[in-house]
Amino acid sequence: MKKNFPLQAEGKHPDRVLEAVKHEIRKYFKRERNRDVPKGVDFWDFDCKVGLTADSAEVVRVSAVIEAVDAAAKTGATSVYVEILSKHGVRVIKAQNPDDQDHPVEDNGH
Repeated sequence: MKKNFPLQAEGKHPDRVLEAVKHEIRKYFKRERNRDVPKGVDFWDFDCKVGLTADSAEVVRVSAVIEAVDAAAKTGATSVYVEILSKHGVRVIKAQNPDDQDHPVEDNGH
């Protein structure tokens, strides 16, 4: 999704317009996550950008998209650009720290 959302609409309260924008973003994430993942892929990941325009959009984490839209709205902007591109995600198993294996957890009977 590459979309420029208006944050002000005539006859509508700006808070309701902002809530509608956030709802549409959350709905898009949910719809994309519910798609079937291809073989060899563990989950859907996303590349996200948010800014006042497509040229000034900055890369943000998935968890920070809504906060970035809120921040843009607080600056008094008339619109916000949101770009969310889905990609394949594969889980990476972190290796245990070798120091942790040397010191087993002690059970003191509690």
